Amino acid sequence: MTAAPANGAPSARGAEVGRRIGVGLMYGMWRPRVLGAWRVPASGPAILAVNHSHNVDGPMVMGVAPRPTHFLIKKEAFIGPLGTFLTGIGQLKVDRAAADRTAITQALGVLADGGVLGIFPEGTRGEGDFAALRAGLAYFAVRSGAPIVPVAVLGSTDRRGRLIAALPPLRSRVDVVFGDAFQAGDSSGRRTRKALDEATEHIQKQLTAHLENARRLTGRRAAP
Repeated sequence: MTAAPANGAPSARGAEVGRRIGVGLMYGMWRPRVLGAWRVPASGPAILAVNHSHNVDGPMVMGVAPRPTHFLIKKEAFIGPLGTFLTGIGQLKVDRAAADRTAITQALGVLADGGVLGIFPEGTRGEGDFAALRAGLAYFAVRSGAPIVPVAVLGSTDRRGRLIAALPPLRSRVDVVFGDAFQAGDSSGRRTRKALDEATEHIQKQLTAHLENARRLTGRRAAP
């Protein structure tokens, strides 16, 4: 695998290796149904904003997205061999408890190089309904000018697997729905607190609307 570029961005080649591994694992273990992948820009910077209700959501998107993706992943996952592997396939370690300057620099480097950045805007695994967003997504989108592509992963939490309870049942269907790309800011480039708050509110409306549409398209209902 290649070394990281001078701007701090992780290896694009590593992310492509990760995508290929993800293709094999995700399609080998489950039955992904992918809708709207063509909505991901074919080139240039883009941010995938993914709902997060299960640990498999990130790997699933990595495996079905049409372009290699660098995800911001909590630093707690970077332990031992797994940490080495995640770094090798171009994923970004982030400290969620502080303003992680290294992670910010690397993420902006991905976008500056015309790559795809993956973010769980809710900040942590939960209901996966985009009900509460952290400001990081708005910051990266406004700072870089990269379009946001909403992504809904549905079905990963419907049932527990028999062999491994922490994973969805083998060969079960998981739906991944990509939405229309949109801009977070007002094109002014302002990064004031007010501008970021307004961008976050706009993003949340767009992501929530996409999730509702994805549920209609797939016949999935919100968890009770």
